[in-house]
Amino acid sequence: MDTMGNDLLSAQEVADILKVARNTVYEIIKRGELKASKVGKQVRVSSRDVDAYLGKAAPPEEPLNKPAAQAFAPRQRQTQTASFSAAAEEPRAGEFVICGQDPSLDIIANHLVSAMDMLQVYRSYLGSYNGIYSLYQGRVNVATAHLWDGDLNEYNISYVKKMMPGIPALIMRIGKRQHGFYVAKGNPLEITAWTDLKRKDISIVNREKGSGTRVLLDEKLRLMGIIGEYIQGYSHECKSHLSTATLVSQGIADIGIGSESGCKTIQNVDFIPLQTESYDLIIRHADADKLPYRTVLEIIASDSFKLDLESMSSYDTSETGRIIWQ
Repeated sequence: MDTMGNDLLSAQEVADILKVARNTVYEIIKRGELKASKVGKQVRVSSRDVDAYLGKAAPPEEPLNKPAAQAFAPRQRQTQTASFSAAAEEPRAGEFVICGQDPSLDIIANHLVSAMDMLQVYRSYLGSYNGIYSLYQGRVNVATAHLWDGDLNEYNISYVKKMMPGIPALIMRIGKRQHGFYVAKGNPLEITAWTDLKRKDISIVNREKGSGTRVLLDEKLRLMGIIGEYIQGYSHECKSHLSTATLVSQGIADIGIGSESGCKTIQNVDFIPLQTESYDLIIRHADADKLPYRTVLEIIASDSFKLDLESMSSYDTSETGRIIWQ
């Protein structure tokens, strides 16, 4: 459906266009991927911004020094948006910035504000690579990553070693999950493996540079000897699993790459699992005994967090809370 124009749409009208549940629209807005405004008590979205989200118009690039940040008020009060410039200064006393895009970080943040209600907890939605770099620069307190090293067939450790030279780090496993392809319902093109990316009849929608999903794709292509720019749609980037799956559901691309949970709320999309990936939390080793950091580590190792994570139905928690490198 072409929505060109600048009409204001209700959340339900946006949901109908995107073919998702209305709650998914609110989640997309909350993550800063879709602009919205309040008209009275109702949320309204410009049709122009819906077109940008769908990739029919080029959305403006957000500078890396101004990531979307989300503040969590104590004891589950209404979530508010906070301005935070990750590159402008180090986090101030009483502020704690968790970097990453996965919904599991919402669980961690909510547990943290319950345990330390005087601490202002913020979410920055930078991807894995840029999150580790921001941790190295001292711009965030915690980074998370799922960066696959194709030569070593391992996650995160080699990247942390290279990207945080001279700074000892601690890596704790949040969980394991399935990564793979989003395809149209019923998989009419019979897509089953990474080698299908060699097919000339396949178009993809990609993720942004620095995301763990983009690194996974580029590593797979490198090992197969495929030049990414030769793949139809390789330069078409989205900034989340949700937006990637949405474009596949719209028929704008044949393949999107993302996590299993990223397409659960999107209609007319099937998931093809291809890779078991590790999603890990990273902090400076020197911070491990400080109260907020120690509390985060205790939260991840707790049974209640594992139960919350398992309720998402897409995580293997057998290694959750295990320190994998320090």
